[in-house]
Amino acid sequence: MQDAIKHIEPARRISHVEEYYFSRKLKEIARLNAAGADIISLGVGGPDRMPHLAVIETLCDEVRKPDAHGYQPYVGLPQLRNAFSNWYAKWYGVSLNPDNEILPLIGSKEGITHITLALVNPGDGVLVPNPGYPTYTSVSRLAEAEIYYYNLKAENGWQPDFNELERMPTEKIKVMWVNYPSMPMGQAAKKETFERLVDFGRRHGIVIINDNPYSFILNDKPLSILSVDGAKDVAMELNSLSKSHNMPGWRVAMLAGKREFVEWVLRVKSNVDSGQFRPVMLAATRALECDEEWFTALNGEYARRRVIAEQIMDALGCVYDKTQRGLFLWGRIPDYEPNAESLADKVLDRAKVFVVPGSIFGSNGERYIRLSLCSTQEVLGKALERIKNTELK
Repeated sequence: MQDAIKHIEPARRISHVEEYYFSRKLKEIARLNAAGADIISLGVGGPDRMPHLAVIETLCDEVRKPDAHGYQPYVGLPQLRNAFSNWYAKWYGVSLNPDNEILPLIGSKEGITHITLALVNPGDGVLVPNPGYPTYTSVSRLAEAEIYYYNLKAENGWQPDFNELERMPTEKIKVMWVNYPSMPMGQAAKKETFERLVDFGRRHGIVIINDNPYSFILNDKPLSILSVDGAKDVAMELNSLSKSHNMPGWRVAMLAGKREFVEWVLRVKSNVDSGQFRPVMLAATRALECDEEWFTALNGEYARRRVIAEQIMDALGCVYDKTQRGLFLWGRIPDYEPNAESLADKVLDRAKVFVVPGSIFGSNGERYIRLSLCSTQEVLGKALERIKNTELK
């Protein structure tokens, strides 16, 4: 007789999170395409263009060297840290010590996890923007933190309401997530907002973390929260080469902040991963040397795509702010539509175009949809024609 198998349960922490929305949705689209649906995806913000040719050549050259394939330092190569330091000095006007104020990361998404585990105990409070990047919420839940959403609304220019923040139980809150230029709303960073955030963090002992991967996309004034006086006392910043250098699959990012914060995060990171591939780090070092010509060409292409994305929003009856920055276009749906999810479902079912409902980013996104600019002009034009030729009302 076979012994009974005792029932196995997962950790309680995963009962509070679901599979990432885009992971689920892209599997659904793959199934539809396998059945012949030919879905056009305007969903994920994954750049489709190539990195600079010199970056690829550096990778190819380095990968052939016999010393390229071993374990690497947990803190990254000195060449990469120096390149990040020079990049911040040149483009953001921020001085960072490459020896102890910069930590290379295997992607900033992973960095969100490292930072949370380094700073947040179970039951600590975390301030998360609504709407905002869903990973801030899911990682906070995995850390068993208490989440406090702060509102971002169009009528306030998608800026924090500092009166609302002061009413929060600040004595419980350890970390505040900030994202400017913002995703999904495309609101550009403002020095005044950063100054007020630093002041808020200093007065309440809250670490302010700006997630800053979009600062070069359709934006000629990159801004870092670390440029504010006194910011290093309470602020950290994440940055990435995924969007700015067309390297999303390379997983090259960085954390910047004062030595003490970086050391705390390193304690977590060094127990989770074993460093990055040496040729990737050296190629990333080359990428960080790209000049203004690179960003001009990159943004010229995104500007042309943006024109077509705006036409798609017009065809859907949505309204949007033309000053948006970043890889997406965020638009408010017509009043006659019940909600963004139903509109997105109609567009997918009838026009075979995938657009993202803003509700996945929080309750303040329920009347919005998001389009990605990470498709060619030809693909965007095809999506536009499908939508224009489809009855959606």
